[in-house]
Amino acid sequence: MDAGAGGGEAAEYCRCWERKGGVACCFFEAYGSVLGLGGFDWDLDSGLMRMDDSALAVFDLRPDEYSGRPEELAVRVPPTEAARLDARVSEALKNGSVTYGAYFRIRCRDGALRWTHTQGCVRRDDTGRPRRIIGVVRDATQELADSTDRLEHDAERRRRTSVVQGTTAALAHARTVQDVIDVLNDSQGLENLGATSIVMGLVEAGRIHLVADGPDGSFVPGTRYTRIDEQYPMSEVVRTLAPRFIESPEDFAASYPILWPHIRGLGITSAAYLPLIAQARPVGALGLLYGDRIGFTSDERNLLIALGSSIAQSLQRARLFEQDKDLAEGLQQAMLPRRIPSVPGAQIAVRYRSARLGRDIGGDWYDVIPLPGGRVGAVIGDVQGHDTHAAAVMGQLRIVLRAYAAEGHTPATVMARASVFLHELDTERFATCTYAETDLTTGVVQLVRAGHIDPLVRQADGTCRRLAADGGMPLGLSAEFGQLEYPVTTAELDPGQTLLLCTDGLVELPGADLDDGMEMISALVRSGPRDLQQLADKLCEVVDERGGEDDVALLLLRREGADVPRAGGRLQQHVAQNDPEALRSARHMVRAAVRAWGARERADEIELAADELMTNALMHTDGGAVITARVLAGAQRRLRIEVEDRSSALPRRREAGEAGVSGRGLMLVDRLSDVWGVESRGSGKCVWCEFVLPDRL
Repeated sequence: MDAGAGGGEAAEYCRCWERKGGVACCFFEAYGSVLGLGGFDWDLDSGLMRMDDSALAVFDLRPDEYSGRPEELAVRVPPTEAARLDARVSEALKNGSVTYGAYFRIRCRDGALRWTHTQGCVRRDDTGRPRRIIGVVRDATQELADSTDRLEHDAERRRRTSVVQGTTAALAHARTVQDVIDVLNDSQGLENLGATSIVMGLVEAGRIHLVADGPDGSFVPGTRYTRIDEQYPMSEVVRTLAPRFIESPEDFAASYPILWPHIRGLGITSAAYLPLIAQARPVGALGLLYGDRIGFTSDERNLLIALGSSIAQSLQRARLFEQDKDLAEGLQQAMLPRRIPSVPGAQIAVRYRSARLGRDIGGDWYDVIPLPGGRVGAVIGDVQGHDTHAAAVMGQLRIVLRAYAAEGHTPATVMARASVFLHELDTERFATCTYAETDLTTGVVQLVRAGHIDPLVRQADGTCRRLAADGGMPLGLSAEFGQLEYPVTTAELDPGQTLLLCTDGLVELPGADLDDGMEMISALVRSGPRDLQQLADKLCEVVDERGGEDDVALLLLRREGADVPRAGGRLQQHVAQNDPEALRSARHMVRAAVRAWGARERADEIELAADELMTNALMHTDGGAVITARVLAGAQRRLRIEVEDRSSALPRRREAGEAGVSGRGLMLVDRLSDVWGVESRGSGKCVWCEFVLPDRL
């Protein structure tokens, strides 16, 4: 160690000693005694070191125990200390230093170690050779003890300050009142503050509501809600807006005689109650309870007051966040259907989960629309954005989609009209959406996708597959860019199979693409419970566990195998010109309907007749066509195929020549069907044909 305090006095003492020739006169003895110093004069040529009585006292030696030889000091200087001291002196002699200083320990007569400091002045001859060292020694135990105390005090202060800063940083991420309580209940934070537990109350309607309990895990009877004018420490700090530091159990008992008998057995020795003030108003109070200390230093009080200020700001933010989130979620729920109708032939489960991060609401929605003839429409959608405007747009869009579907429009028309509505709504928002119309009699699903993710289908045996569906542009954008022809994907839902529609919040994974998310959800569906409601809960729990950053809407529709309508089934699809995929999908729809309605023996002729009617409409008119397949109830079960177009010109049956390439369409329809005809429909017409179906067993 280098020279420290006392260096100036030691140098002056060395100069006095040297001027007097090393004679330890009474003046030097008195001077050294006042300073706690002892002197030595070390003749390097002879090796003898003269030491005065004060110096010998520092080494805990009597004059008769020392004859002037330095090795006699070894009885007091431990070997490791002696080696370090010798190295320090040798370094000073070799490098030409004029002075040196060092701290070292000596062992007293009673065996205790104490710190000693020495400072020496090296005297050299004209050639620079060291001849003599004149110096002082002194007891440095108290000096180092005071220094250590200061260091420990500073370290403790820094540690407590660090605890407050760390707690403040953690509180910055608290979004709810419970988050604030959890941060404060963190074991390390409480231990570093020295507290054994906390209590917290919120000011509500002139009362204090205790929201964090005490050390025994239960509330003191009668203190869950207390008035601000009552004689409790929290009430006092809220009234006075000043902290209350309870120094001892006696102080607690005298100041709060109503509360003390209930907590006397908890081992509380002191407490600090802090008002939580935000925007110049008390929002609550915090109590820190201690079980192993008496009193508080000024530094501790200041740190706790600073902590209270930080907690108050976080608590205010959390309460505002919760209020806004409750309002937002209430608005969101008001925009969603209040109840899901019971649909014969289907089980349905729906869920909505708001994002865990952020207080804004989103535009996710679901809807279930009962339709005539044993059909049901299922809608899932997501309006761009996370704010009240997105929720308002979502509410309007949900209503118009329901209205268009209930009017009897085809799924493609429902989506196109909804897109036009959104485009004309004077908003910059767009929406993704999937609309699936399911005939529960046949199991035929007509699905239209507007920029949304693909649905999933869970088989009756639990396996899950992705239902790839051709898609169009999101709602609003398709109208803006004039691309309103939405392709229709036709699929079949067998009894026991489940259709899963969801928004992207369910499948999004941090650092993964959409396909990975779809695979993850597929795996969860495969391993999930059979019960539809439990499966919906399970999927939402997974989102909650990973802390989803987006809203989630989920709709599950399972087709049941019994008690489905026997008649009145109706399937409808729009077929655009120059759209082979739509024509192929319409054929699929007719084929599925024929099988489901028990007309397998006439399947080929029905499909061929329907194909001829669609082809005629597409070839001989300027627009697309709408094909409808439905079962007519009556004395005989009949399947009716209708093809509507926008041309008022009525078709006529004609004979095709031997080389003719057309003209056989209506002739085939006439030969294949039991009856056919043409009806005028407003600005267009409908060509239809009917087939008698066998009765079901």
